[in-house]
Amino acid sequence: MTTTAAPRDEQPDREQLHRIVEDLSDGVILIEPDGRIVWANAAALSMHGCTALSELGGTADAYRHRFDLRLRSGQPVPPAAYPIARLCRGEAFHDVVVNVRQAHQAEPDWVHRERGFVLDRAGQPDCLVLIICDATEAFEAEERFESMFNANPAPAVIVRLADLRYVRVNEGFLDLSGWERDQIVGRSLYDFDILDQAAEKDKAKARLAEGDIIPQMEADLPLPNGDTKLVLLAGHPAEMPNNEPCMIFTFADLEPRRRAEMALRQSEERFATAFRFAPVPMLLTSLDGHRILNVNHAFLALTDWGHDSVVGRKPAEIELFESSATRREIERKVSESGSFRGYELQVKTRTGSLVTCIASAETVSINGQFCILAAFQDISDRKRTELDLIAAIEGAMQDSSWLSQKIMDRMAALRGKAAKGASGSPTVDLTAREREVLALITKGKTDDAIASALSLKRNTVRNHVARLYAKIGAHSRAEAIIWARDRGHQLEFETTN
Repeated sequence: MTTTAAPRDEQPDREQLHRIVEDLSDGVILIEPDGRIVWANAAALSMHGCTALSELGGTADAYRHRFDLRLRSGQPVPPAAYPIARLCRGEAFHDVVVNVRQAHQAEPDWVHRERGFVLDRAGQPDCLVLIICDATEAFEAEERFESMFNANPAPAVIVRLADLRYVRVNEGFLDLSGWERDQIVGRSLYDFDILDQAAEKDKAKARLAEGDIIPQMEADLPLPNGDTKLVLLAGHPAEMPNNEPCMIFTFADLEPRRRAEMALRQSEERFATAFRFAPVPMLLTSLDGHRILNVNHAFLALTDWGHDSVVGRKPAEIELFESSATRREIERKVSESGSFRGYELQVKTRTGSLVTCIASAETVSINGQFCILAAFQDISDRKRTELDLIAAIEGAMQDSSWLSQKIMDRMAALRGKAAKGASGSPTVDLTAREREVLALITKGKTDDAIASALSLKRNTVRNHVARLYAKIGAHSRAEAIIWARDRGHQLEFETTN
């Protein structure tokens, strides 16, 4: 559009217009239809770093040479797209945002939000008005906000409260969810509802409607593939740099925790199954109070107790062991080292009979609680077999009338060698107490039984047994019994009341 300026003497006096806009905070530049810049208020000059009107260039063409304009993306504005050039073509516009700097200068850099309109007179353009708003601080604040929001490692989205649309999404959320930015920004909360599967959905939506804080709650976040991911979300009311009320939603990924809990649950289920059907009697007690938490089928078969009769009670309440000294010794071993192996003891059944067992225990964690898992191996038959074998050998050596002559000759020869070897070995000097202990060992008594019979402490008995073993070169009760009987010791023990 080509315009022709009116002669100077026919041009209207705009002095009154100048006075009206002089003190406005927005910048105002008046341009004649022929492109001459004829007036600018102080705000417009300041927004260009100028102190005088002439520094704007005098004309629209000169203005384009004096100032570089760029879009917010950083791309240069073509000369024909300069707002002042568009005005000279008679084009009105609204809300054009550009970065402005003086030509060949790196700084300062202003952000202008500009609009332009044409004043007509008698159907002809009379005055071109360029109104400029300095948006530098606002955009700098927005850039800072954007930078901090995107740099926040916590996944987050921002929902504008006016229309409940997503206006910001940071990288953390994109990494968490697998969505693309364009798939989220601009969509409505009703379309992509992050609260739809929240633990307290109604409470969260009511708080969102009121612009109040949404407390932390678990939710299933929808994913692009149709699945969901367990997250912990919370909402915090805030304001955008343009003072628009919004809600910032932050998220924490709970999926690793859910997988860990599932794996733990499966592991505990497998443990419970193995525990229940294990062929070895097993007992699970609490570490702090040694209260029975669970027993397996093999334990119930060994002790003849019912499940409900023992679970929840302490071993002392059902007299599970032969003596309280045995129970205290077990508790001491656990408290000192957290476990023990191969401890021989006698378990008392519901009817009061004793079962000789080898016990082992270990501290374990079940459902987050530290417990003692104890296992018992019934060795009663083995012990009886050992004693029966010793008795049989002794009987055979004392009465061999039923044996063939050849076997008798062979056993006699063996017995003769043993006796010769025994007579040739150094004499072992046993104390009276050691002889008493050895006599009771040959009768199959345990350390606890020996301690009770001799009115000694169990540790004292163990010391006597250790010294006795050292003197005779034995490593077990069976060897001690064979040693005593091979040497013909007549070991007697009489109890006194």
